[in-house]
Amino acid sequence: MPSYLVETYLRRSQAGQRVAHERRARSAVKELTREGTRVRFERSIYVPEDEICFFVFHAPCAHDATRAAERAGVDPIRVVEAVSSAGAHHTRGKRRSADAHEEQ
Repeated sequence: MPSYLVETYLRRSQAGQRVAHERRARSAVKELTREGTRVRFERSIYVPEDEICFFVFHAPCAHDATRAAERAGVDPIRVVEAVSSAGAHHTRGKRRSADAHEEQ
């Protein structure tokens, strides 16, 4: 299942809310799963300097990741598919950047 980064604005003064958003994200994915939409919350990544927070969801499509975020009270700025080096099945035939550097 693809991974999606849900990007949202989170002020430094509100950084403590990230944990509450994570808790609500877990509840939201449980609700969506009960309703028949397979989605899973993995983690969040907070970048204090930029006041940006990313929530990582595994979902069949970006729309389902967006629905989970919205149910969790996260106001998505954008939602994009993400590929992890740990998830080789997500490479979809593209060479890893390390392989490309070795060939140069």
